[in-house]
Formats: sequence, C-alpha cells, structure tokens
Amino acid sequence: MTPRKKTTAKTRRKEAPPEHDRALDQYIGTAIHNLRLRHHLTSAEVARRAGVSRGMMSKIENGQTATSIETLRRIAKALGETLSNLFLELDTPRGGAQLVKSGQGMEIVRRGTKKGHIYKLLHYDRGPRKFFDPFEVTLSDESEVFPAFKHPGTEMLYILEGRMKYRHGQETYLLTPGDTLTFNAQVPHGPEQFIKLPIRLLVFIVYPPENATLE
Repeated sequence: MTPRKKTTAKTRRKEAPPEHDRALDQYIGTAIHNLRLRHHLTSAEVARRAGVSRGMMSKIENGQTATSIETLRRIAKALGETLSNLFLELDTPRGGAQLVKSGQGMEIVRRGTKKGHIYKLLHYDRGPRKFFDPFEVTLSDESEVFPAFKHPGTEMLYILEGRMKYRHGQETYLLTPGDTLTFNAQVPHGPEQFIKLPIRLLVFIVYPPENATLE
C-alpha cells in the first residue's frame, strides 16, 4: 500500500491559488454578469446556450471558480460577444475622480470677499500641496472693485454670465459670456469695471511646482 502523503500547512499554501488569479476570476465574473444584464439575459439562458450547468455559471459570475478559455469562448458567444470583449477593461485604472455637485462648492474666504465677491472652491486637494485652484466666482450688486491681484502661476477666466472690463497690466479687456482670458498671474490683474451684474465666472489658477501652495 502506498503511504498517504501527509498534508501540511506549507503544502496547502502552495496549492492555494495566487491572489492575482482570484482577482482575475472576479474580474471575469463581473464582466460576464454585466454583459448578461446588458443583453437582458438570465443566467439560465446563458448557461444553456454555452453548454454549462447553472451551478457552474453562478460560480463563474461570482468569481468563485476558474474556467477554461474554451468555456469562456462559449459563454461569450452565448452573450453575443467576442472573447476579447470580456477583457476590454482588464487593465483600466480604477479611477478616483472628485465630483462636486452643482451648488455644493465650498464657499471660501479670499481677497475680495470683503468687497462682496463670492468664491466657491470646485476642487479639494487631498495632498500636502496643491498645484491648481478652480473657483466659481459671483459678483453681485453688493460687489465692489478692489486693488489688483498679483501671485505666481497662470490664471484663466471663463465668463458664464454678465459683462465687465478686466485689467491685466496696462491692458483692459471687455469680457462677456463665453469669453476666456488667460494670463500670467504675476502681472497685476483684476476687475476694472462692472457693466452688467450679476457676473459669474470660472477662475482656474495653475501654480508652478516651486510655488505650489500649502493647504
């Protein structure tokens, strides 16, 4: 009689599937599930068309088992897709965009606030430094013209509503809805004259790396 091979914890660790294989199984299962729902098919329908059991189909969709390329090819065909379509988003980064819903920008204090200028910050930097500032600025009947700004970086204005004259250095520009003004922010700049209120504009300030501001 052949002696039974003793199973040790070390052996079990070797036999366990590596972490990236489980992640791949989960990705494939999710891809199949999403495509099935997109085509309004039930799990049973896909299983029947692909020639696999309903139990196996459920395990595949839930990332609980690995399967052969041939089985995946049959499942893809049952879904009306190519095999390559199951892997389209395999290397797509997870993403981490920051969404600020309309009207929910954080109102902050900046130079000009005491003159009736309202600043809403449209992005909140999470790191120790920030390299750009996006604002929605509102100028109302209570707003006043004040001394010019001057700071490092490049600034861009995009006018959403209203009309005003804006000074940059020795030049003055008439800004109306849809206009964009981009300039070196180290040159003194700011509103020169309010023509039609209220005025709403988007302001983007990009700081050079050496002048990135601390939060």
